[in-house]
Amino acid sequence: MGFVDAIRNGFSNYATFSGRASRPAYWWWMLFVILASAVLSGIDLALFGADPETGDVRQRLSGLFQLAVLLPTLGLGFRRLHDTGRPGWYYLLPFLVSVVLMFVLLSGVMVATGLDMEAGTAPSAGLIVGGLGVMVLWVVQLVIFILLIWWLTRPSEAGENAYGAPPSA
Repeated sequence: MGFVDAIRNGFSNYATFSGRASRPAYWWWMLFVILASAVLSGIDLALFGADPETGDVRQRLSGLFQLAVLLPTLGLGFRRLHDTGRPGWYYLLPFLVSVVLMFVLLSGVMVATGLDMEAGTAPSAGLIVGGLGVMVLWVVQLVIFILLIWWLTRPSEAGENAYGAPPSA
């Protein structure tokens, strides 16, 4: 499967989360998403400029593009993991760890702030433990992200698996 075929396949299976997808289909699609995002970010800069206070590009077109390709990208990731014999929801693991990390961070900050305000002293041991917990979650997230890339680069399972026939069939 080539670049154009992968793009066509990605949009034709817009919200398909079942079945299997080959390595070329997934990686050509990801290259398309990255290149199109970069080009659209340049167009956004030229058309809409940057925020004078922060220097951030006002991403109108690239933001709309990212919304448009969200479902196909998720579907392709699920199907790619299916092709390697893994459940598709593993594709969401980095996101789920991020949600847990934000919850732990926000609740830990609230608790530590409340305790420190009562005590009126320097940061408590709870704040230190909470900070260490956040660092551990960051490491877990990094490991999961690397593991996900490893899974996405693995060859297809030969023959039919629990998720269907090979993508070339």
